Amino acid sequence: MKIVIFGLTISSSWGNGHATLWRGLQRALARDGWHVVFFERDVPYYADNRDLGELPGGELVLYGDWERVRSCAIAEVADADAAIVSSYCPDGIAATEVVLASPSALRVFYDLDTPVTLAQLRRGDGTTYIGPRGLSDFDLVLSYTGGAALDELRTRLGARKAVPLYGHVDPQTHRPVPGLIEFRADLSYIGTYAEDRQASLERLFIEPARRRPDLRFVIAGAQYPPDFPWTSNIFFVRHLPPPQHPQFYGSSRLTLNVTRQAMAEMGWCPSGRLFEAAACGATIVSDWWPGIDAFFAPAREIIVVEDTEDVLAALDRSAPELRDVGVNARRRALAEHTSQHRAAQFAAFLSNTPRSGQRAAAPIPEPEGV
Repeated sequence: MKIVIFGLTISSSWGNGHATLWRGLQRALARDGWHVVFFERDVPYYADNRDLGELPGGELVLYGDWERVRSCAIAEVADADAAIVSSYCPDGIAATEVVLASPSALRVFYDLDTPVTLAQLRRGDGTTYIGPRGLSDFDLVLSYTGGAALDELRTRLGARKAVPLYGHVDPQTHRPVPGLIEFRADLSYIGTYAEDRQASLERLFIEPARRRPDLRFVIAGAQYPPDFPWTSNIFFVRHLPPPQHPQFYGSSRLTLNVTRQAMAEMGWCPSGRLFEAAACGATIVSDWWPGIDAFFAPAREIIVVEDTEDVLAALDRSAPELRDVGVNARRRALAEHTSQHRAAQFAAFLSNTPRSGQRAAAPIPEPEGV
């Protein structure tokens, strides 16, 4: 089976959450016998921070200009079983034309940023990846977010079949390892700077750092502005390559998950980093959003916090208490949220979706709970 993907990036994890998710899914699909061809525009900021050069069992096509690669894209899609356009693909609308013209490939759209996409469209802003016909021409629409987002994909964008394909983790990459002294933290956070996360970050990370100058706080990420409100006990790691994430988590007593505002409001939006931290055995504190308890059990597998006082209370809990929460989270992640689980769901969705005007092949059962 062959899949062609037109995405934001798989080659660089700098400043985005897509690359790690695509890598885990691609490796899982390759283990199941799928061949993945990934088209990525070769932009300077990803080229300068590239941490993956080739796909095991697949092919990475880096291009500088869409028109020069268009004929290659047409040829690859022509004999594909499925072709996917994803959110934030810089040439998504042009790629959609190629996908829709395919004689046989199942036509799929995967939005890894669904609430952000929908918020943009409500404001009347366009995107580089959804054209004027919305999603009505795709056979299948996958969404990184479930719940109400699926209904809006159908009603606002005309998706005929919209199903969730949530984040996930590759346990071969993310597992418990010893920490490093330079990453040592009482509370850590991994995330690219985002203005709509800043209020939560102030409440759940920066203010606790101000209130507990005796503790050490560490942020890893990209695009933080010069006027970010650093304190003397907040330390910064500009870019943390995915291979170092387990060491980072292994160096933290607690690690924070903060959700972008549009995603938190819509709910059912677990980030890939949530599953990564859990697979590493980290003890996670997270803001609350509708549906979080469907992925991890509050208090037993994750510590849900609403304000500074909740974070300070978590920081004061005993080491055995915190360790038990991390152990339980890892057990849940390995049982339900690995890339292999999502690859199986993905294959089931494809099998049970007919191409427009065609009958579906003999289906394989879709996993429960989707």
